[in-house]
Amino acid sequence: MAEELKGSGGDFCVRRAVLADCPAMLGLVKELANYEKALDRVSISLAEMEACGFGPHPLWGAFVVELTPPQSPTGEAQDPIIVGMALYYDRYSTWRGRLLYLEDFMVSKAYRGDGIGHQLFTAVLEHAKAKKYHGMTWQVLDWNEPALNFYRNHHAELDAEWINGSIYF
Repeated sequence: MAEELKGSGGDFCVRRAVLADCPAMLGLVKELANYEKALDRVSISLAEMEACGFGPHPLWGAFVVELTPPQSPTGEAQDPIIVGMALYYDRYSTWRGRLLYLEDFMVSKAYRGDGIGHQLFTAVLEHAKAKKYHGMTWQVLDWNEPALNFYRNHHAELDAEWINGSIYF
């Protein structure tokens, strides 16, 4: 599954992530964490990310947005770069059944505004429907107005009632 689209900075392709994308994906995770004022809380190594996504029993899947930049002024082709990602995994609800949990959804700031986020989000939704999930869930910070507006524009239900709990080891 690859979805082609054109943007002001070149041609974009939404596709499934492969092992070689992990370094760029980890970079996007850190970019997102920095925006969320939590960069110091990112402790995962590249090796662990790769093993958990592409080992014998993958724990997560992902789509990435690959940009093929226009040719350089000298006419040389430039290498594609990853400018967005959506990382997800299975979740089970005793009320709803199988759900897809969207752990991280990120388009690098310089590449927003060309519909890339919409295409990426749609790819994840279509994947969830094709795999017979009963829905998709995620979290968003209450102060992240651009993200809240993005999800509202996709007719998402945003619930302020539940408080998240966690214990880390």
